[in-house]
Amino acid sequence: MIAASILLLIAIATALYMAWTIGANDVANSMATAVGGKAISLKQAVIIAGILEMAGAVLLGEHVTKTVGKGIVDLPALGDSNVIIIGMLSALLAAAIGVTLATWKELPVSTSHFIVGAVMGFGLIAGGVTAIDWMKMGLIASSWVISPIAGMIIAYIIFKIIAKFVLASENPLRSAVRGSPIYVGATFFVIALSLNLKTSFGKKLGISNNIPMVILVALIVGAITGLVGYYLISRAVERWPDDGDRYKRVERIFRNLQIMTSCYVAFAHGANDVANAIGPLGTLFLTVQNNAIPTGASIPWYLLALGGLGISVGVFTWGYKVIKTIGFKITELTNTRGYSIDFAVATTVLGFSKIGMPISTTHTVVGAVVGVGLARGLAAVDLRVLRNIVISWLITIPLAVGLSISLYMGLSYLLL
Repeated sequence: MIAASILLLIAIATALYMAWTIGANDVANSMATAVGGKAISLKQAVIIAGILEMAGAVLLGEHVTKTVGKGIVDLPALGDSNVIIIGMLSALLAAAIGVTLATWKELPVSTSHFIVGAVMGFGLIAGGVTAIDWMKMGLIASSWVISPIAGMIIAYIIFKIIAKFVLASENPLRSAVRGSPIYVGATFFVIALSLNLKTSFGKKLGISNNIPMVILVALIVGAITGLVGYYLISRAVERWPDDGDRYKRVERIFRNLQIMTSCYVAFAHGANDVANAIGPLGTLFLTVQNNAIPTGASIPWYLLALGGLGISVGVFTWGYKVIKTIGFKITELTNTRGYSIDFAVATTVLGFSKIGMPISTTHTVVGAVVGVGLARGLAAVDLRVLRNIVISWLITIPLAVGLSISLYMGLSYLLL
């Protein structure tokens, strides 16, 4: 057996590779609609996403990381720390290779599906069917179904509200300005709620487990930011030349709002998907550090930061590829539609992150895009592109399981 410290170094490099593939593939989840709606340029998108993915990973990444690293496989049942080390390394490699291939083909697959499938594959080959926590897997699988439906419904409702109370009003520009405190405040309300509820950040403020206080703080943050947003948007509108196209000016307001919600999605994505790289690494790290099978220990913050860094590098280097698919090929995006999609996605992802579920941000984004498309009628959705994306989803789990089993068998033969 190669020294555990050397395997740990290999695992760290593999986790960074996995984090890179997450950034390369999943940056489209946070920035594709903003780029598609021409709110920001592709270059601006990758810079903003890189910074906020890192922030989300460090501040809120611990919940889902625990689930991926220690919730799928019954680690004590395996009885051998070396098996866990080889298994988690195999899972990381399998997921990273699979996501790389998907990104090369410009397919927005789920990195969450890949890593969950890969960890399950290692558990099956190392410990058999009984080594898998099937109750937890059932909850994860149900969240994969619920999250895109939730994203679709929320996006559909929000866009319908905007269409009725803004676009169909007598004075759309005035209605958009008057509604801006709600649009801005609601975004920051959810972020504040997530940052403080049962997190290390909330513990430092002394309110982490005090739900009424967390809600009160979030309401105050939402109210203040909503008023600031209203002031800034009102001042900006006053300076815009009146070209007679009232809808164009409304879209311009939502272009600015969409930049905010795209940042919101990037932050939420970092919180959920850093687990796809750091969950297995964290378990492997704790196994090597303690020379024993890990049980209740927390994932160190610096590993979350490492994952966030890897995601950011992936964003900067290869993140533009999948943006093209989601941002331009499923349905035509305007800024009002993009705002609806981004808010729906980020709210859904943060909600599932808080309960520790590694959902597919990709699925949620596509669901939200479809929701907005359906709000305009079924003809607005390109079903051919959607079909190809769904097919790529269906092959993810068996591919990840097969790759992980193959790598585990190969590495076990060489190293154990």
